[in-house]
Amino acid sequence: MRRAAAASLWGPLKELWEAVEGAIWRRQPESVHLLDLQLKKHKPSFLTLFKNPMKSAEQREKVRKASTEGIAIQGQQGVRLLPEQLISEAFILSDLFDLGELAALELLLAGEHQQPHFPGLTRGLVAVLLYWDGKRCVANSLGSLIQSRHGKTFTLDLSPELVNLTTRFTDELMAQGLTKQILNLISDVSVTREFERLQKERGLGNEKHRKEVSDLIKECRQSLAECLFAWTCQSPLSKEDTLTLIGHLEMVTAEADGSLDSVNLALVMSLLYCLDVSFLEQGTEDREGIHASPLLTEKQYVAAVHSRLVEGQGWKLPGLQAVVQLAWALSLRALSQLPQGAALVEFTEADEALADQALLGGVFLFLTEGILGSDDFSQEEFYTRRLHSLITDFLALMPMKVKQLRNRADEDARLIHMALQMGSEPPSSLRKDLDHLMILIGEFYSKDPFELELALEFWCPSESLQHTSLTGSFLGVPLQRPPHKQVVLSKFVRQMGDLLPATLYIPYLRMLKGLANGPRCSHYCFSLLKTNGAPHENRQAGISGSVVSWEHFFHSLMLYHENLRRDVSSADSMQYRHPPIRGITQRELEGLTAFLQLLTTIITWSENARLALCEHPQWTPAVVMLGLLQCSVQPVLKAQILHALAAFGKSPEIAASLWQSLEYTQILQTVKAPGQRQAAGIEVELNEIESSCEEYPLTRAFCHLISTLAESALPVNLGAGLRAPGFQPFLDFLRDSVFLAFPTRAYRRPAEKWEVAEAVLEVFQKLLREYEPQPADFLQEMVELQGEQVLANKPPGHSLMFHLLNDSPTFSLCLSLLEEGARHLDTYAPFPGKKQLESAVLHCLCLLELALQKEVTFMDLLRESQTSLLVAPVEQLLQGVSAQSRRADHITNIARYLYHSSSNPDAAFQSAKILRRIARYPNIQARLVGDFTHDQAASEKLMAGFVECLDSEEHFFLGSDSDPEKRVGRIRHEIKIHILNLLITPLELKGPNLGLYLLGYEVKKPVSSTNLQDPGVLGCPRSCLHAILSLLQRGSEWRSGPVLTKQAPQLAELCYQVIYQLCACPDTSGPTMRYLRTSQDFLFSHLQHLPFIVLENEIAALSQMSWLMKTAAIELRVTSLNRQRSHTQRLLNLLLDDQPHTLHADGETGMEEESRSVSGFLHFGTVSKVRRRLLSVLDAIDFSQEAPELLQLDFFERAQIEQVITNCEHVNEQGHTVCNVKVCEWLTDLLHEVNSILHAKRHALQSWRSLVETILTACPSELIPADQRQLIIRDLLLDLHDKVLSEDAAGELMPIVAGAVFTLTAHLSQSVLSEQQGAGPEGGSGSGFASIANSALHLILRKLLDFTLCTGGGFQRLRAHLYGALLYYLQIAQKPEEPETLQTGTSMWERLTAPEDCFSKLQRENLAIIESYGTALMEVVCRDACDGHEIGRMLALAVLDRVLSIDRQCQWLVYLCNSGYLRVLVESLRQDDADLQTLLTPQPPLLKPLYIYESKMALLTRVAKTAQGAMELLCCGLVGQLVECQVFHMLPQNDALRVFGQRDPSGFIPSPLERYRQILLPTLRLMQVILTSTTTHHQQGAAQVLQWLIVHSDVIQSILHGQDMSMGALQELSLLTAIISKTALPGALEMGQEINSAALMELQGHIGRFQRQSLSLLVRMVGTDRARYLKQIEETFSPGDLAEKREEMEVSMQQICANIMEYCQTLLLQSSAEAQFSLCLFSPSASEPADVAVPSARVPSLGLVLLLLKNSATDFFRYHDSHRQSLNKLERVEQLPPEELKELCQGLVSGSGGVEKISSVQRNVLAKRRLILLVNNRAKLLALCSYIIETCLFVIWRHLEFYLLYCTPTDPKDSLLPGYRGQLSFDLVFFKAQSVLVSQQDLEQLQSDVANSFNEPLQRKLLEVEGLYSKTCSRHTFIQALTRRIRGLVHHAKG
Repeated sequence: MRRAAAASLWGPLKELWEAVEGAIWRRQPESVHLLDLQLKKHKPSFLTLFKNPMKSAEQREKVRKASTEGIAIQGQQGVRLLPEQLISEAFILSDLFDLGELAALELLLAGEHQQPHFPGLTRGLVAVLLYWDGKRCVANSLGSLIQSRHGKTFTLDLSPELVNLTTRFTDELMAQGLTKQILNLISDVSVTREFERLQKERGLGNEKHRKEVSDLIKECRQSLAECLFAWTCQSPLSKEDTLTLIGHLEMVTAEADGSLDSVNLALVMSLLYCLDVSFLEQGTEDREGIHASPLLTEKQYVAAVHSRLVEGQGWKLPGLQAVVQLAWALSLRALSQLPQGAALVEFTEADEALADQALLGGVFLFLTEGILGSDDFSQEEFYTRRLHSLITDFLALMPMKVKQLRNRADEDARLIHMALQMGSEPPSSLRKDLDHLMILIGEFYSKDPFELELALEFWCPSESLQHTSLTGSFLGVPLQRPPHKQVVLSKFVRQMGDLLPATLYIPYLRMLKGLANGPRCSHYCFSLLKTNGAPHENRQAGISGSVVSWEHFFHSLMLYHENLRRDVSSADSMQYRHPPIRGITQRELEGLTAFLQLLTTIITWSENARLALCEHPQWTPAVVMLGLLQCSVQPVLKAQILHALAAFGKSPEIAASLWQSLEYTQILQTVKAPGQRQAAGIEVELNEIESSCEEYPLTRAFCHLISTLAESALPVNLGAGLRAPGFQPFLDFLRDSVFLAFPTRAYRRPAEKWEVAEAVLEVFQKLLREYEPQPADFLQEMVELQGEQVLANKPPGHSLMFHLLNDSPTFSLCLSLLEEGARHLDTYAPFPGKKQLESAVLHCLCLLELALQKEVTFMDLLRESQTSLLVAPVEQLLQGVSAQSRRADHITNIARYLYHSSSNPDAAFQSAKILRRIARYPNIQARLVGDFTHDQAASEKLMAGFVECLDSEEHFFLGSDSDPEKRVGRIRHEIKIHILNLLITPLELKGPNLGLYLLGYEVKKPVSSTNLQDPGVLGCPRSCLHAILSLLQRGSEWRSGPVLTKQAPQLAELCYQVIYQLCACPDTSGPTMRYLRTSQDFLFSHLQHLPFIVLENEIAALSQMSWLMKTAAIELRVTSLNRQRSHTQRLLNLLLDDQPHTLHADGETGMEEESRSVSGFLHFGTVSKVRRRLLSVLDAIDFSQEAPELLQLDFFERAQIEQVITNCEHVNEQGHTVCNVKVCEWLTDLLHEVNSILHAKRHALQSWRSLVETILTACPSELIPADQRQLIIRDLLLDLHDKVLSEDAAGELMPIVAGAVFTLTAHLSQSVLSEQQGAGPEGGSGSGFASIANSALHLILRKLLDFTLCTGGGFQRLRAHLYGALLYYLQIAQKPEEPETLQTGTSMWERLTAPEDCFSKLQRENLAIIESYGTALMEVVCRDACDGHEIGRMLALAVLDRVLSIDRQCQWLVYLCNSGYLRVLVESLRQDDADLQTLLTPQPPLLKPLYIYESKMALLTRVAKTAQGAMELLCCGLVGQLVECQVFHMLPQNDALRVFGQRDPSGFIPSPLERYRQILLPTLRLMQVILTSTTTHHQQGAAQVLQWLIVHSDVIQSILHGQDMSMGALQELSLLTAIISKTALPGALEMGQEINSAALMELQGHIGRFQRQSLSLLVRMVGTDRARYLKQIEETFSPGDLAEKREEMEVSMQQICANIMEYCQTLLLQSSAEAQFSLCLFSPSASEPADVAVPSARVPSLGLVLLLLKNSATDFFRYHDSHRQSLNKLERVEQLPPEELKELCQGLVSGSGGVEKISSVQRNVLAKRRLILLVNNRAKLLALCSYIIETCLFVIWRHLEFYLLYCTPTDPKDSLLPGYRGQLSFDLVFFKAQSVLVSQQDLEQLQSDVANSFNEPLQRKLLEVEGLYSKTCSRHTFIQALTRRIRGLVHHAKG
């Protein structure tokens, strides 16, 4: 709380405690320096302990005016007006604690600020807590500082620097009178006094507040007392201080039960350590640093203490005085034995007298009752050690005193014996010092919470015990010869047992019981009792052994058994109600009980003793004890016997026989004898004897016995033959008679009620825990019993499950117990049996949790077995209505235990587990939320419970797990993990759900309307989200990063996951991200600490980073979309910067860092670079993975074992694959571990990849300039490759890397291209490529190829990514499209000698690198191209295509041909044919075959572009394969189907006709390329293609005749006409000399038909249809893409005309070189008739060609103008008006608002691209127009020459029909002008028409075309010459 409201009495003190704790207990780095600063600052607080700032009138006045004038508050600017209410509260607080008014005001303001942490309390009440918390911090800090001192008793292993600092500091405090201050405070501060004051001023709130305040006050007092204790342990007190302490203790009184309270206990122990000299015996090494003890050096010290203890007045507690006197006497005795003791002889001689005085004061009794009786005694190890030394010193240093005590005891025993003999009362003045000493020893050693086994010092190993682990040991250290003290103590134990008087019998047994406590002690004690007994035959001879021996004990037991058994009347069991007079006396009872307790202790610890006693043939203890249980004996003794049996039952082999004996003796009656009137056994004892006595020791002991036996084994066939075998009768008794009846019975001792409940519930929990549902449990099995069939019993766990899965009395009682437990805990008051109640509640919670855990299996098996059992799942039963409250509050009752997690962590842990299991069910979420929010107050309390669990501080101190603090810390940690899982599970379900409610989201309104605030703002309570964030934020402002990531990695991982899920879920994303961004600056503060390295938990560290990176990716995407540029920019800087960052103290970057753009990434200067954070994260993911070694198996086949494991795998909650086999656990654990690590690495890598991809795709590109972008991508690519190409990289990570490489390369390519486009046409040349050097690009290419090759045969899908990357990479070197300017080109020589541009250079170098990999790479790519996954094949084909296009040396082509891959590809076309045919069905099919086919054809077309490749294809029979393909015959006929077909609504799947075209067009293109490439062997290629045309002539005919003028149709026509113009020629027939005449005729017919169809197509394209086509084009397309489509269609139409005119020209030239023998294609009519669309049977007229000529000339000028305008625009793109730019971009951007969204730079780039496209299109059109003009002129000239010069006209009257129609027939194949009937009139008409049409303006136009265009071509003046000739012909003929 380093805020304005950190009150001086709390905030700074809290910081002080954090500094002390950090340095001393958590050993944090750099903490010593911080501690030093804090100690200097807070020295006054320590010097004046607990002293408050003084009140003053001035302050009071200042505060009073705060409501009108305002007051300046520390840490806030300006003054603040305060409400009256606050000021009056401040005055109350000031008077209450007698502190300064300003301090009181600060405390109140702090209380107000901390209020969200204390729901339900007002600021005043919180201020009271803070006040005492501040005091506690001071006291605890002082205690910790003193504990860390250098001293004589213990060490904390801290650094010398720290120890010197604290020792120096505390010495200064002690010199200033610390002891007096502490003792005064202990006297002054008391809970009752403080409570009275608080009560008066209403300063106490609810029960919890009272408890917290009283705990804080108690802790303050306790800490102060412990300060003195810690000091005296380490260093002695001065004389004055020692006397002050004695003075304080003189006035001490005891508690009601005679014991000391914890504070006084600590002070007593402090004094005992002051008077301790035992440390001097332990050698003097490393003792010189300690102040020499004043006992040795200061005579005055000894004198003062001595006189005070000997002559002082009586203390309030004489027993306490006696303890101190004894301690002093022993110190004096010890001193007298030291050389320094000679000087103190006058005092040391008084030791005996002092000891006597102490004994008179009842020292041993007080030690037992006052000190051991204190609850806190056993919680401090050094108390135990001091008392141990006190007892042992007395026995060792004063042996004569001990002897004296024994003699007195013997004497007393004689007196008592005599008094008994004479029947008089024994004397009352008997002292019982030895009894008390023995009882003290017994009591003291019987508790050993720290497992010190101090009692070992009493046992001296005798020679007879040749046992390795038991040879002499002193304090657990093996020695050759036991030390003197051990010998003396051991002698004491033995001698006390010799000739033991009856009065000492029980105390001696109790002492032995204490001394037998521990694994080794018990063994020694067992041996002692064994050796004490005289052998059996000696006893016959009258020699009696010791009364303390096994022999004696068991012999006595057998006698009791024999005597009592005679009393049992056979059938009747009346003896229970009237025990006979003759029996066991009270004294005997106590003796037996003591013996049984000793026996129980020994056999509990020692298994050897258990087995030795049990198997002893004469004693048979188990049999005798079970016999005694059947006799008439007091329940207490029976209970003790059962406890002893339970201890025997700890050994499984004994347990099995015990079960049988229990059944046989019918202790619990399981078989009723026929005719027996009433029950017998323990049931009667419980119902009749124990109930009437209202005490239940026997029942509790029986439960304990069953509990122990159930742990070892549950016999299945128990009671077989007499009843249905099994455990059922025992379970019925425990359930019906014990558990269900326990609430209604009466109890003399209230605590016993809960003890009974705890004992029976423990059995239930064990039974259920061991139960695994099996199919056999659900079958109705019968067993035969005395001739009849009875139902077999089920396992006890099954019966319990059945009761818990029904609303049974058992289930209801468990729930009401939970409710009662919560109610009791809510009172925060101590009550008898509280501990047992908590334990019973814990068992109930465990039962429910186990039932939830097993119910799914149980119900599944039940369903499969079809048994008629009715059960309901626990989570539904828990929604039932409670009988007590009449509300459905069972689940909230369970949740209430979380509220008590601080006092009862175990119950909270089980509660969290149950809630986590329940929270998985989607169908009850709404009900749960309803239950939780039903009552406002309860709802706040429940929320506070969850938050408190998450907020609880868990200290991960170093220490063993047995340390209770460590265990509690671990439990708290687990609770947090369960709560986080409980939050994560429902977040995946629909709202409203429990997770959303606990995280503070709206559950009654839409979730997205939530407005998250800091706790306390606008009344917002503290929710789990706040708790999670504060967990994560702790330490995030320091350099070491969030503390949680290292201290509790798994917890941190879950916290990050919760936050990611909230950000990823659409409903919660908005509110969460807003809150994290504005209130917390969460992402920035955490990302700056990446990568997290946690060496001991790699998996968690990786997962933490994964969730954080995924969240960061979402944040970047969202801020980019919302245009929050500064946020995006800041995160990008953080992740990508490679300049060292200057982080300020508060962890924020300075303003100048904020404002600068990422362009500051790369200052090439003296600044040393740092690694980009993204790359550091990548470094943290270790790609290598140790695989588990192969199994070494002798008896199994490895393959089969692995198969078994695979079959047993399933996916767990986290998405890991786990194996649930128990067969071979180490193996599955190993596999699971490897899987988990791999899963974590995959997850982290995947998240890293998504973050990188988000940065590159979603963030505005201008935030990272292109040059930076390229360098960043370069670094990422090279690092990724380095990691993945290392020897030991795990194959499982490769696919993700490949995906990332693909994306990165795509962005690199895009970035380079956009940079070049931005640079303009002149950019890009010069110093090489863009910002990224060629060397870097080469390196990237090499790594890519290495990666491709290292994947080997497998991983084809992975290689698909790499091929994609390769294609993007090769795209970089592709020269961008340049505008065709039509300027006069440079000469050929200039072109050849021009310097190489950067594109060709890079391309050449790329090729060299690719070729350096030789055939290995070729083989991989070719293999993938031919086989495998479809996408892989397509990409491999594309790579081949790309490489072939740059491979000038044709090495790849040669390999492709020679290795046979080309032939494979060609032959696979036949297989594709069948797949392609399925594509033409109307239903939208899979388009895979189409895509593969297109890729394949693209590659073949690329191959065909070289002459060599084309020849290879022809040799492979490519055209032959295509001829046989049936798919080309399947042209969709039906018009509706052709155009619309089965349209896919999404528009993705094309119509059948479009699909057909996608198949046909690549084939046509391929043929066209082959025809173009095979110049030398043209005829061979042409003949094959002609064959294809003929085979598919019907399809071709329908295409040529088609009326459809769509884009696709025009493309078909342009390609078809191009092929026909090169193949359907008369020359084709010259190839086939071998053809017979019939075939020849057919061939001629086909060629003729192609000619006619081509000419009729020309008629359509040139005639009036042309206008119709253009109109149709405009109607087909939407305005947006009209321009572009229209241009494409114009090109296609011009191309068709050019192709047909070229065909005509070729036919004319092939027919004859001379015009007089020429073939006539057009009839001699030059008029342009209105309807040019003559039937195809007619011959088109020459006018058509003239019309085409005119149109083309007109088009030429239109295109030329457009071309010039576009070129001008291109030169000044930057100056174009925005509207025009927008229009230009329209076609290239999809979506309506697309153009608005893109930036201006992007807009310019797009406009430039569009203009280049336009310019190049126009250039293409100009070339076509020019070509058409030239061919038209040629055709016109040839025809005119023939008609006007060589044609002989016929007379019109010879003709049957007027004109020439029908008479002019042209044999198109053999060029014989048969009967050309042309009249003279026609020729004249022709001449005049041509003269009119071919007029001056047209000729000028044509010459201008030549002037404008043909200059750049080699055919200059061709038009001029032809124009002249035509003009000549026309005029000449006229002339």
